[in-house]
Amino acid sequence: MADGGTTWTDLSAFQRDLLATIARLEDSDEPSYGLAIKAALETRYGEVNHGRLYPNLDDLVERDFGEKSELDRQTNEYTLTEASYTLLETRTRQLAATCGITTQRPVTDGGDR
Repeated sequence: MADGGTTWTDLSAFQRDLLATIARLEDSDEPSYGLAIKAALETRYGEVNHGRLYPNLDDLVERDFGEKSELDRQTNEYTLTEASYTLLETRTRQLAATCGITTQRPVTDGGDR
C-alpha cells in the first residue's frame, strides 16, 4: 500500500503484471527500460503497444510503486519501490497460504543471518 490505501486489487491486471515483470528484470540484473519490459510482457500478452505500456508505467510511478530515471537521453529505466516489493510479497504470501505452501524470505546478506 504505497499511499496507505492502494491494494493489489486496486491495480489493473496489466499493472500487476508490470510490477512482476520489472521485479523479474531487476532480479536478472537486466535493465528494466521500456522496450525490455514491453518484450517481456509480449511473451504473455502478444503485442503490447506504447499507448498501453507507458501510461500504465507512469500511473505506477505516480502511485509510488515505481521510479523512473533516465538511462540515456532517449531511454527511461523503471525500478520498483519498497512499496511495490511489499505489495508483491504480501500477494505472494496470500497465494502461498491459499495453496498451503510455506514461504520463506531468502537470505540476501551472504548467509550471515
